[in-house]
Amino acid sequence: MAGKRKTRRSFGRIRKLPSGRFQARYPGPDGVLRPADRTFATTTHADRWLAKKRIEIEDGRWIDPVEGQKTVREWSARWLAAVSPQLKHRTQASYRSLINSQINPALGDRELSSLRPITVTEWVAQMRTNGLSPSRIRQAYRVLSQVMASAVENDLIPQTPCRGVRLPRMPQTEPHILTPLEASRLVRKAAKPHDLLIALLAFAGLRVGEGFALRRKDIDVPGCTVLVDENLAEANGALVFDTPKSHQNRLLRVAPTLAKRLGKHLETLPGGDDALLFTTPGGKPLRYNQWRKAYFDPAVSAAGLTDVTPHDLRASHGTWVADRYGVMTAAHRLGHSNASVTTRHYARPVPGRDDQVAQAADSWLSGHEHEPGARSGHDDDDDGAAGVPARL
Repeated sequence: MAGKRKTRRSFGRIRKLPSGRFQARYPGPDGVLRPADRTFATTTHADRWLAKKRIEIEDGRWIDPVEGQKTVREWSARWLAAVSPQLKHRTQASYRSLINSQINPALGDRELSSLRPITVTEWVAQMRTNGLSPSRIRQAYRVLSQVMASAVENDLIPQTPCRGVRLPRMPQTEPHILTPLEASRLVRKAAKPHDLLIALLAFAGLRVGEGFALRRKDIDVPGCTVLVDENLAEANGALVFDTPKSHQNRLLRVAPTLAKRLGKHLETLPGGDDALLFTTPGGKPLRYNQWRKAYFDPAVSAAGLTDVTPHDLRASHGTWVADRYGVMTAAHRLGHSNASVTTRHYARPVPGRDDQVAQAADSWLSGHEHEPGARSGHDDDDDGAAGVPARL
């Protein structure tokens, strides 16, 4: 009786090990034989594994397991070097700090392919145990998510471990929305010329860094406009001039009163077109903490206000403008490319508006007076919301 003919396997190889288990090997797209990541109890199980691997290769889903052996430390360094040219200096410094202080100490020596969602969940939990703030934890997680997403895009791993991970909630803090009259009082109590800087925060909606970076050439007094195309920020203790957040340059109209006062200030400035509008007494660029302690906080106290930050002025401006002129106008003035950012972080309901809507609804219901959404023309309660009060 003839013996069984041994069939030749069309893909891969299987051999029996001294242990009695079976090892499968397969040729990658480069022709190099690679062993399976495990052994099998039977040739049938090994054959099934080889069949799946062959389909992965034919479908273009195959990932070289050697690539996944790169460490988080190695890949995060390469990723940061690649994306840095597109990042602001402050963002670069923040990413580098988070990688060095939070990611590498815990995960840096791990292979990319070894990370699982539970690994990331445990890392997040450890950061909480170490006393990191929810904000810092979420920032670190976002950086790791970008690093791992890049590893997926470059075929180092099949999927990111940063999925299904619960992050600590951010505490809900509402901005202190001032009335225009309160903001005007704050401006009047500030030392010159920093009263003009505070006025630009409140009545033009500038970010503090944008105000710090204003130059003579950015002010068009006759046209009553301010060009916002630069931002001054601190990165690892160093001052860096960069584009505004989200790279959104904008030309803002300001109140004639404010434009005129800016013009008078320009006459006192030394230097040429690149001269900064606001500096230290020694002519150096301003630093946020020093400026706030020396000029802003004393003005807040003198105005009889409490718990007011420079950022509150920007949020107040967004609220006034959105309330009277719509969210899209507020988004433009604040330099937001997406109006949802304006409504989520800046525009807030103005006290008393709900009562006014109820009163107007009475006339809508009876079919008299104004159509829904029409303005009555009585805006005395707005206190000059979108402009600069006559007296700063």
